[in-house]
Amino acid sequence: MILEALVEFLTLGELGGVIVNGLAKSALYVMIASGLTLIFGLMGVLNFAHGSLTMVGAYLGGLLMVVTVTGGTAPLTRLGLFFVAIVVVFALLTVLGGAIETTIIRPLYDRPPIYQILLTFGLTLVIEEVVRIVLGVYGLQPLSDWQAALATKPQFLREPVALGPVSVGWMSLFQILLGTITVVGIWAFLTKTRYGLYIRAGSEDTEMASALGIDVRQVFTVVFALGIGLAGAAGTLLMWDPTWGASVPLAAETLLPAFIVVIVGGLGTFRGTVVAALVVGMADAVTTWWFQNVIEFTGLPELVLFLVLVVTLIVRPQGLFGVEEVGGH
Repeated sequence: MILEALVEFLTLGELGGVIVNGLAKSALYVMIASGLTLIFGLMGVLNFAHGSLTMVGAYLGGLLMVVTVTGGTAPLTRLGLFFVAIVVVFALLTVLGGAIETTIIRPLYDRPPIYQILLTFGLTLVIEEVVRIVLGVYGLQPLSDWQAALATKPQFLREPVALGPVSVGWMSLFQILLGTITVVGIWAFLTKTRYGLYIRAGSEDTEMASALGIDVRQVFTVVFALGIGLAGAAGTLLMWDPTWGASVPLAAETLLPAFIVVIVGGLGTFRGTVVAALVVGMADAVTTWWFQNVIEFTGLPELVLFLVLVVTLIVRPQGLFGVEEVGGH
């Protein structure tokens, strides 16, 4: 049975579909983890509220889509409104992130990491309870996906498309496109702009950067704000994905993969995050195929993600592209 399944898996149609699905999962993982890469990887801040803020972004994006989209809205118009929603959510969460950093995170920079863990974990609890209260007021179920937001997705994104012998969903291609845009945008910001230079300098040597006249406090505020904004933008995309959806459990569902990707990639390197997202996404896609077709074990994909983390920490504790002594204050 396993041999027959292996032969089927290696056919062009099945293998091509798995590769495309793996790239789509990788795109989602890199979008989810990119904000945490800036905050945890470059600043050294253990932000356990990252998943909750991703969930907030999903609900805010869903709210914007539900308010602006009607049954007669054309598919391309819905797509345009979605991009507007991503920009608006990114802006709102960026402002919120800046406020969080300046008011409650900054005083903890000189304290042990346990303070950051406890504070951000407490912030997670507060955010989730506030969201539950708001959802209860409007009669929405916090534990199930927001179907009204999911229904704003254009019909063509629900349909498959044939790429030769490979049949994939338009949604997978859309996710790959947004993931690519995210990677290129962050890479260009960190390597081609003066402020990106400040960020990299501040993360590698805070004292030297300060001596050269760089306002390191402002740099870390911008990094934290951008990281939260990226989390919100990722949440907006997840709102359209039926596998994820806008729900309160989305907070925990996104936090663990984000930390796995960042740790496997290595602290202080965005390139490592991109490569780790590819590794984790492909591993997820392959094991999902085997689970659906051969092996009856519901926790297999999640187990493989942790196995990738464990093997990486054993073989290369600093991560694939980790840089020692990066991130911190």
